[in-house]
Amino acid sequence: MEEELLPIGQFARLGRLSVKQLRHYDELGLLRPAYVDAETGYRYYRASQARTALSIGLLRSLDVPLAVVGEVLAGSAGVLEGVRAELEAELARRRRTLATLERVMAQGLPAAPVRVVAEPARRALLVRERAAGAEDVGRATSAAIARLLRTQAARVTPVRLIGLFPVDVGEVVEVSAALLLAGGAAGGAGWEDGEGAQVRVLPGGLFARATHVGPYDQISLTAHAVLAWCAERRHVVRGPLREVYVSDPAVTPPEELVTHLMVCLEEEP
Repeated sequence: MEEELLPIGQFARLGRLSVKQLRHYDELGLLRPAYVDAETGYRYYRASQARTALSIGLLRSLDVPLAVVGEVLAGSAGVLEGVRAELEAELARRRRTLATLERVMAQGLPAAPVRVVAEPARRALLVRERAAGAEDVGRATSAAIARLLRTQAARVTPVRLIGLFPVDVGEVVEVSAALLLAGGAAGGAGWEDGEGAQVRVLPGGLFARATHVGPYDQISLTAHAVLAWCAERRHVVRGPLREVYVSDPAVTPPEELVTHLMVCLEEEP
């Protein structure tokens, strides 16, 4: 029986894994040794286990998490679909980042014109969504807007949408979307339609404003310009960053979308 066993170093070379990896996979239960010497603690493996070792290495080279590797080895069906979806989402994010970088390369660091405007207080229907960090803000914003568009208010008032975002983004971000209500529109449960929407008043005041023209995923460039303008003038940024969506994305090409970026400098008394 002992002749059939390989010491961990020899097996590591056979399975193209390091000794450290084999010990770790043993601790996780992914690849148990065929035999462990009770006195020395030395691990021994069979040559037939090399296929499992090589399979683990292959899956890890494809960025499959170890937890999912275990499910694949156990024969669970369909578990790689989630990994594929995550990789596709990461690839899409990288493409958006590349497009933004190319815009900076072509046009230089953002320096959109900023001007101070007076904004009145506005009644709005507001919903909130939680995002799992900066990379999830786009999804959370889309979800919030979708909820607003399903409300009764969206069917009886002109659709004017505003996104509200914290200036400092942490691991968990709360974003809001607001649907501006017509001057005579009253608040109340009737507007909510089960979407968790609430009638709120968006404060008015003086705002630093710049206009972004282009895809929504490049708005951070114009936001940078507004915040830099505020910092140069020692303005304390008050409240969330507002994105006022001027264009209808359903009929406007991404490169022609118009969005106003606004930061409150001084609220109305």
